[in-house]
Amino acid sequence: MKTPQHSPSSEKLLEGEEKQCLKEPPTSTKITTKKLAFIPLLCLIYFQVSGGPYGTETMVGAGGTFYAILGIIFFPILWSVPEALITAELSTAFPGNGGFVIWTHQAFGPFWGFLIGFWKFLSAVINLSSYPIICLRYIDPDLPLFSSSTPHYLVISVSTLFLSVLNFTGLHIVGYASISLGILSYLPFLVITCFAIPQIDPSHWVLLGQKGKKKDWPLFFNTLFWNMNCWDNVSTLVAEGVTQPSKTLPKAFLSSGLITCFAHLVPLLASVGAMKIDLDDWVDGYYTIVAEKIVGKKFKRWVRIGAFLSGIGVFQSQLSSCSYQLLGMTELGLLPTFFSARSKQFNTPWVGILISTVISILISSMKFRHVTSLVNVFYSLGMMFEIAAFISLRMKFPHVDRPFKVPLTKLRSLIAMCFFPFGFLLYVVCVGQPIVFLVVALLTMLGILWYFCMRIFQAKMWVDFNHVMKKLADYENLGYYDQIVK
Repeated sequence: MKTPQHSPSSEKLLEGEEKQCLKEPPTSTKITTKKLAFIPLLCLIYFQVSGGPYGTETMVGAGGTFYAILGIIFFPILWSVPEALITAELSTAFPGNGGFVIWTHQAFGPFWGFLIGFWKFLSAVINLSSYPIICLRYIDPDLPLFSSSTPHYLVISVSTLFLSVLNFTGLHIVGYASISLGILSYLPFLVITCFAIPQIDPSHWVLLGQKGKKKDWPLFFNTLFWNMNCWDNVSTLVAEGVTQPSKTLPKAFLSSGLITCFAHLVPLLASVGAMKIDLDDWVDGYYTIVAEKIVGKKFKRWVRIGAFLSGIGVFQSQLSSCSYQLLGMTELGLLPTFFSARSKQFNTPWVGILISTVISILISSMKFRHVTSLVNVFYSLGMMFEIAAFISLRMKFPHVDRPFKVPLTKLRSLIAMCFFPFGFLLYVVCVGQPIVFLVVALLTMLGILWYFCMRIFQAKMWVDFNHVMKKLADYENLGYYDQIVK
């Protein structure tokens, strides 16, 4: 039987604190958080990744119906499956509220752990700020008062704060709410599909383009990526939210992947098959027009309501991930302990929820045309390091217990699995607009400055931090170091 291999930080943890742990009784209070059942977890992942076909119309306009259909079929296989497998292995081998921050921290050290956490948090919180805006755009035609500037942003701010309240009540509540939101938000597409089936002309599915209209591949791939990524976000929720993650997580990923793929593909096949196609019409929100033409004028409002509910679901799931990520970074000593404050009643990380909410409100007041590209670039930078951490941790700690393990043992097989995802991430970064690169560079420098300021504050003891080199008893509920040193 092989002896489990310890990470360097775990070795020091054992050597420096073993005697003190034996002398001092544990003083930490055991964290009790209600776990997610399988169906709520599945719906939470669904909203983390997609939330439905809303926003996919741009793919048709940018690349044509054939390439949009092809992308929805093959992109999950080439991208989503490897990302989900990596997330399942690392979430169960290195569990903790920090999720992907823990993996990069363990593989490359605290600086890169912090920077990847900073990039991914920015990606998530900027994305978070867009959903109340998208929801409002769908209901603006019915409520024209909100289209003017001041009422518009006032409603966004109030609705964002209101939506955040659900997260304070607990992760399991968010999970169960996701079930209702998922069903209700997708019902309009089932109706559209049923009405469209008798009118389908399969020749519409192979439309490669349109005379006089150039393909916009960066827009096509950014939209496809934006609607199919973020599988790793659930890693920040696994430690406290999932029972038996080694069994539950792979099943939830597989089910969510199939649901997401068919949720996009079925209404797209039905809609483009039943309508005369003008690619210039296929922009964000065009499914409301599709509903009007295929089902009837009054049904357009139901699609708007569905988009509104989908936006709520995505907002809730991503806010949960953001708040637990900040909690995990605090537990690793990368942020001051203030960020780890929990609600006494619900045991939720209320400071993380509040900070994420406030930042998203501030960002939503800014007019930035390239939000999707900015979100994707930040996410891609972080994800490239996650893939590298996956390979590195397999090499550095081959004997660490992995309750779920990607069924590939040879290094070249792992690299082959990650080849397309890494190459695609590189493409997403390279096709960003100059203004996107400028914003990414400025915010990255701000993050690096923040990291070294935190190191100074930690060294001078001006602010209270958790220290990784504390006794094991303080970390028994985190799962991360506890699992490695078993």
